[in-house]
Amino acid sequence: MPNSRRAFFKTGAVAIAGGAAVSAAPVAKAGPLQVTPACAGHETPPALDGPLFKPSSPERTNLVTPSVRGVRLDLRGLVYSPQCAVISGALLDFWQCDQNGDYDTVGFGLRGHQRTNSRGEYHLNTIIPRDYFGQWGWRAPHIHVQIQAPSGPPLVTQLYFPDDTQAYGRDFAALNAGDEFINRVCTIQVQRAGAGYRGTFDFVIKTTVGAP
Repeated sequence: MPNSRRAFFKTGAVAIAGGAAVSAAPVAKAGPLQVTPACAGHETPPALDGPLFKPSSPERTNLVTPSVRGVRLDLRGLVYSPQCAVISGALLDFWQCDQNGDYDTVGFGLRGHQRTNSRGEYHLNTIIPRDYFGQWGWRAPHIHVQIQAPSGPPLVTQLYFPDDTQAYGRDFAALNAGDEFINRVCTIQVQRAGAGYRGTFDFVIKTTVGAP
């Protein structure tokens, strides 16, 4: 691709995430899902870096490969500037653990990047990750995102799930309550869609390096 992802992201970052497999099913169509609250100009909060980011992920919007057997998640949203203008061409890089709480550290399973369209929209087909424990510590289910406007600084954050989310027989309320790093501002709004979920989350990011 002409403007490589490696050149676009000038810094790399990460975070962290154990589990039981659940058979996947296509996400059924559901009624309109209200997007996250209207842009108020507040930048999406950053999250801690971690050891599991990998550069040069595939450009794709669908992370569900044949080996993935988790609860499906259809995630959509917008990317805004602090002035609440939509940002086209913003780069989003996603990485997460699987239905067993494991990250792919050899290949690019459940990893991928994409750019927002002319309306500032992104769309990700993935699964709800499980909580994890082990060599990386313990964390509630979350999805890592590194996001950057064409002329802005990169932002690393994490997306979380509501307490009433149902997946893998896990108690999401207890998992969320026990995670010292969780930021509830970054909770995805979800609703059931067949055997999976549909979700929305909008990002607000800086568009200029050094901007306040």
